[in-house]
Amino acid sequence: MLNRITEHPILPIPELKELKFFWNGKLMRGLEGMVISSALFMNGVKIFGHHPKDNSPQGIFCANNQCAQCTVLVNGKPVKSCMIPLEEGMRIQSCRGLPELTAEDSPVTFGKSSVVETDVLVIGAGPAGLSATKMLGEKGLSVILIDDKDRIGGKLVLQTHKFFGSIQDVFAGKRGIEIAEILGKAVESLSNVDIWLSSTAIAVFSDKMVGILKEKEYTLVKPKKLLIATGAREKMLVFPGDTLPGVYGAGAFQTLVNRDLVRSADRIFIIGGGNVGLIAGYHALQAGIDVVGLVEALPQCGGYKVHEDKLRRLGVSIYTNHTILSANGNDKVESITIGQLDSNWNVVRGTEKSFLCDTILIAVGLDPVHEFYNKAKEFGMDVWVAGDAQEIAEASAAIFTGRIEAVKILHSFGIETEEKLEALEEKAQITKSPLPKFEKREIPPQEEGIFPIFHCDQEIPCNPCTEVCPQHQIETENDMITSLPYFKGEKICTGCGRCAAVCPGLAISLIDYRKDKENPFITFPHEIIEKNVNKGEKVTVMSNDGELGEFPIERIRKLKKYPRTLLITVKLPKKVAKYAIGIKTQSDKIGEPLTIYHKPPLVDDAIVCRCERVTAGEIRKWICQGVTDINQLKALTHVQMGACGGKTCTALINRIFWEEGIDHDLITQGTQRPLFVEVPLGIFACVKEVKNK
Repeated sequence: MLNRITEHPILPIPELKELKFFWNGKLMRGLEGMVISSALFMNGVKIFGHHPKDNSPQGIFCANNQCAQCTVLVNGKPVKSCMIPLEEGMRIQSCRGLPELTAEDSPVTFGKSSVVETDVLVIGAGPAGLSATKMLGEKGLSVILIDDKDRIGGKLVLQTHKFFGSIQDVFAGKRGIEIAEILGKAVESLSNVDIWLSSTAIAVFSDKMVGILKEKEYTLVKPKKLLIATGAREKMLVFPGDTLPGVYGAGAFQTLVNRDLVRSADRIFIIGGGNVGLIAGYHALQAGIDVVGLVEALPQCGGYKVHEDKLRRLGVSIYTNHTILSANGNDKVESITIGQLDSNWNVVRGTEKSFLCDTILIAVGLDPVHEFYNKAKEFGMDVWVAGDAQEIAEASAAIFTGRIEAVKILHSFGIETEEKLEALEEKAQITKSPLPKFEKREIPPQEEGIFPIFHCDQEIPCNPCTEVCPQHQIETENDMITSLPYFKGEKICTGCGRCAAVCPGLAISLIDYRKDKENPFITFPHEIIEKNVNKGEKVTVMSNDGELGEFPIERIRKLKKYPRTLLITVKLPKKVAKYAIGIKTQSDKIGEPLTIYHKPPLVDDAIVCRCERVTAGEIRKWICQGVTDINQLKALTHVQMGACGGKTCTALINRIFWEEGIDHDLITQGTQRPLFVEVPLGIFACVKEVKNK
């Protein structure tokens, strides 16, 4: 396959049945179980259509059923290509212009939707929904768990990195894909839990029922209690070229690369230094994709320092106090222009740089998908909310909030629980606490024997290393999960390497003075494709501050319990040995800027409403003329009137109001659509087509 990932350090490469399909009449090949958008990407197709307003090229953005950027025609009908599985012989066409309405020449029959009652309906099968369902089901309640994807796990199925937190509470030290499997099997084993996959919640109604498109059948569910665990959608930025094919969310990238094993890019640039952006960069490197650079507007990245350190060690350039100025290209991304920000958030003239890239990942934060919760609350339903739909936080926090809301639901039924609400809420709060500043730790002075060195400088909730040491010699200060770990040294370290292999931040090394005190052996973890490292090969050894020099690899091993993490051993002079924690895999040339930069067009030319192609300048013009009512702004510009219903542009419009000095309280918010997901109207009437004989 043209863009199929055939080797990965973490993910197995399954053998899948090949399917033939047609794209604009051209025969192509995809794989069974793959959605249409991924099959197109695998065949090198990134332009899915052209907008009827200005003929601009359209590609994917969210790959998560939250927008309509990826719309294509399948057998003449518009569908979201990121949600529809590929089928043998499918005839897929790009969207060009407005579709022509034709008279229906086939008779239709109307059916009646079924009504299903249940104790609890859980919307969303991610970490929060799965954790809650497990607890509710174990207490004997009837539960329906729905998700619009074809598998359970939510964003966990996109995560190949190891998770932070505690082993007992949130499976710390395991990868997201493993946690999805553990929680999934636990829920699937419960006979009183029905799991509906490929099932989309469409709307919440005033009669306290929820409309669900269960595969292709419309069903009404009447729950006694409702739990919303719908996760989050990605935020967007406004900049010239922001809708070019090749500009899309980091979550969409992880879907293509980690779920569907599609090599979706050759050279990416990341906007945003939070955990999502930092982890996406790491996932790209694992998939063999070059990471040209990452920009963060703040003075330091907002994600975990260990994630940032991993990227820097591997050779990725990170530009703090910088922002994107434009995505450049005609029909697709060809380069990016960035610039440095001053203390007033203005671009410093003369600092502009352009870089060659074919993909720009937007990772500037998330917004909760909580419209179902708000509407259910308005209609007086017994409703709870968990995970990112409640508050944006890490997946470990979502596991806790899922349990917390499940306990509350159980209590509302009069069912007591072993888990105490106060204890769960305290643990959840720890995982949500703001990141502390990092301070450089002192390197231990000891120069004999073998022992671990900890390269984590930030007190984040994490303790897997304290659990796996067979000698029980690793502890955290005051036994607190947020404190930094240290080696007690009361017993001799065996050099087993478990602490280094389990560490989610790849931030533990082992130093061994037993054979040579002047040139000790140093062992550290590595999770990039194995073909890049071989015994005897010289590699560039890195500290968290830069290069330490080139040295040959003395040994490579894997532990049975952690087969996806390599432990690489090199021999270094003692003056630098304690600082070594990784090897560089990416050449500096990848991050070199172009000799000239592409001058970006005006920011007011940037698109705010992707669906209706409304620019920042158009919106700003009416705001400056006194428009503060969103419904009036809709009528004047068509913002929020596209297929996505304002999911992406609403926050951007509010930002323009803020930029123009309009207080939020003076803005009249627009009327929300009664439906939260696009759906053919015939679904509600249970229309069934009858072919002419």
